[in-house]
Amino acid sequence: MSFEDYRGVWVFIEEKDGAIAPVSLELLGAGRQLADKRKTELAGVLIGENISALADRAFEYGADKVYVYDAPIYRFYRTETYMRAMLACVEKHKPEILLYGATSTGKDLASAVATDLPTGLTADTTQLDVEEDTGLLLASRPAFGGNIMATILCKKYRPQMATVRPKVMKALPRKVGASGVVVEECLPLREEDIRTKVLEIVRSTTRRIRIDEADVVVAGGKGLGSPAGFKIVEQLAEALGAAVGASRDVVEAGWIGHHHQVGQTGTTVTPKIYFAIGISGAIQHLVGMQNSGLIIAINKDPAAPIFQACHYGIVGDALTIVPMLTEAFKSALGRKEEADAGKV
Repeated sequence: MSFEDYRGVWVFIEEKDGAIAPVSLELLGAGRQLADKRKTELAGVLIGENISALADRAFEYGADKVYVYDAPIYRFYRTETYMRAMLACVEKHKPEILLYGATSTGKDLASAVATDLPTGLTADTTQLDVEEDTGLLLASRPAFGGNIMATILCKKYRPQMATVRPKVMKALPRKVGASGVVVEECLPLREEDIRTKVLEIVRSTTRRIRIDEADVVVAGGKGLGSPAGFKIVEQLAEALGAAVGASRDVVEAGWIGHHHQVGQTGTTVTPKIYFAIGISGAIQHLVGMQNSGLIIAINKDPAAPIFQACHYGIVGDALTIVPMLTEAFKSALGRKEEADAGKV
């Protein structure tokens, strides 16, 4: 394999409900830094139906070029159709680096592409860098239970591929009106040749606040003692209109579902405010919330590692402190609502 044939940093641009998924904008920001370091172009790969207009948004967030596969056969994500498009694009244009968001779609597509291309895939990356001279992608992720950060290299094959967790990279400020090159691609796929069919899309009617999208997350740990003790986390979250998070121990104990888990094996979050209640602060958890805007920790152990990562800490019994905070927030927010009503 001649590495000289491979040039450029690519990002798979995931489309969701007619818009670019936030993780793809974040990856364009990270990809821009890698491309600039290598003095090469940043390109996106956009696959879907009636999605060509989204290329302009990709340019506004750092892309120089966008390869577009726009056809009815790509209306819904299916592994086979998207994989074929990505493989064709890679084999034709030969990128040096290819990044995907570590979403259900991104992880599925990346792993499928990796099985066909002669290359590897680093999963759930949390840090990215590139060696300026060699072009080696330095894809780092927690390993050995989160106790170390492992940097994984793909020295012998191209493209170098990685999936990257949402919320760990930063999107660039939007440059309204920025432009670039659109390359319209076409692949002769027929619906009758595709083995899977999408019969119906059923959307959840649950109004649960997603922890990866919330501005405020109230998370609880095993320090709360029991499922009954964990209820104070849910009560504070309800008072604040926040999402409920949890440590791995709490989820494994069955106190709450896995979709609430924050950390290495859960979800990475970057809310404006993060409450860590009864959470000791193991590295596996810190990886998933350390980039929050404001971290407030409540723990009765003054030596808990969480106090080294928080902005404000309260040493004491959470079962006593949190209900007091909940009542104080309810009172303050109630007065604010009354004041706002009086202005109408």
